[in-house]
Amino acid sequence: MEEFNNEEAKKYIPSEAENTENSAPTNDVTSDNVTAETTDENVNFTNRIDLTELQQGVAQIKSEISKVIVGQKGMIDMLIAAILANGHALIEGVPGVAKTISARLLAKSLAIDFSRIQFTPDLMPSDILGTSVFDMKKSEFEFKKGPIFSNMVLIDEINRAPAKTQAALFEVMEERQITIDGNKYQMSLPFIVLATQNPVEQEGTYRLPEAQLDRFLFKIDIDYPNLEEEIEILNREHDLKGDKKINQITTYLSEAKIKEFQGLVNQIIIESHLIKYIADIIVNTRNNPFLYLGASPRASIAILKSSKAFAAMNGRDFVTPEDIKQAAIPVLQHRVIVTPEREMEGVTSKQIIKQIIEAVEIPR
Repeated sequence: MEEFNNEEAKKYIPSEAENTENSAPTNDVTSDNVTAETTDENVNFTNRIDLTELQQGVAQIKSEISKVIVGQKGMIDMLIAAILANGHALIEGVPGVAKTISARLLAKSLAIDFSRIQFTPDLMPSDILGTSVFDMKKSEFEFKKGPIFSNMVLIDEINRAPAKTQAALFEVMEERQITIDGNKYQMSLPFIVLATQNPVEQEGTYRLPEAQLDRFLFKIDIDYPNLEEEIEILNREHDLKGDKKINQITTYLSEAKIKEFQGLVNQIIIESHLIKYIADIIVNTRNNPFLYLGASPRASIAILKSSKAFAAMNGRDFVTPEDIKQAAIPVLQHRVIVTPEREMEGVTSKQIIKQIIEAVEIPR
């Protein structure tokens, strides 16, 4: 399979830019009119979508989080991409690899409301959404909002709550609203759910329904740090001298800025042959003999949105195949189901998705 390189990126710049480059004369231009026209065209191309402020914001968030978190650059990139794409993220890793603290630090770096819900086996839907309480003075029921009414919600150990409680999240994650007693309550935007789960402990856990997994934009796997990172973690902990880690983080991005950046990401340009490339990958998951369940149209939309977010984070106003390949595994790995025979052989969904990406021809 041919690898996509930077020189070929020119092929994916929209036609306006191509026209600008092609229209530039090869010899020296002496005419003032032509020079002015060429300059105007270049300015229009450069400023078509101004991503300077977005890149500065992303760099600032990364800088703030890296004050505490050592390594885990891939996880931080995907968490930021999830916010820019207005999607939810499921973080999976063994205990103690900074799943919860990373989500808390990300929320601290943003000037938005934050709430945390610890899922337990006895948690009820009303504990999340809220409940109607009878007001004796007014002789009527009054709705008391639950912790889900926030901009960023951290759900810790999401797989410890039963199916009834999990189902309470379906509507709010997809439609950004909840319905209680016939009344609809809209969430204030941006609304992002970050959930953590532990793959090791199975006792007292419940498997997440497929419908809920499909509502997460990304599933982010966190591995153990390497030796150098482990040493750095110990050194930083020693230097803290008992201070709280979260106090080192400075709030940077406001709610209005996040909405503005999300709007910019929606404007990122993607060519029609790259849209077909996404569709080819998705259709291949449905026809793959190793997969019992393929990806849904929601998955193809998720790849589209997240590839735009990755392009914006890299300072480009157009999507390349590399953005799509970067988004494919975290978007698809939790949405597809491996056949029982292959699962018994130790084949994972991530391996199959990698094979599919390698098999689908990259558009040129």
